Amino acid sequence: MSGNWTFFTNHAHVLFCISEDPDIRLRDVAQRVGITERATQRIVAELEQCGYLRHEKHGRRNHYELLREARLRHPIEAHVEMGDLIDLLQPPPG
Repeated sequence: MSGNWTFFTNHAHVLFCISEDPDIRLRDVAQRVGITERATQRIVAELEQCGYLRHEKHGRRNHYELLREARLRHPIEAHVEMGDLIDLLQPPPG
């Protein structure tokens, strides 16, 4: 195999982690994605700013909500809602 690349960006990986556990700590997201906690915080801020995600404080923790109707950004996939992509990539129940 040539190169060390994946099909999805770190932004997508962060969204996948949050979709699996809306109460996940960013420290745990960072560990799963393989990036720093600071990079994870930056990505989450960008996702919120662009309307893909929002959070609400629950005590000392954050609860994240994916805004499933948000459309993907690139013109090639702009017809796809984020929720449809997340649903497609979720593991089957059971």
